Amino acid sequence: MNKYTQGIELPLGFGLALEEFQAMDYFFSLPEKEQQHMVDHAETIQSKLEMLAYVQSIVNSGS
Repeated sequence: MNKYTQGIELPLGFGLALEEFQAMDYFFSLPEKEQQHMVDHAETIQSKLEMLAYVQSIVNSGS
C-alpha cells in the first residue's frame, strides 16, 4: 500500500506542488496537526504560482 494513501486528504494542487518540490516525504513526516494546518491554508490558495510559493516556503522552513 502506498504510504500516502492513508491519513490526511490533500487538495490536488497542494499534492502536485509537494511532488514538484519532492517534499511529500517531508510533509508526511510532520505531526498530523501541522499537516492539517498546512492543508487548511492550501485550500484558500487560488493560483498555481501562489501554491508553488507556499510549498516552497514549507520546504525552506524545513531545511
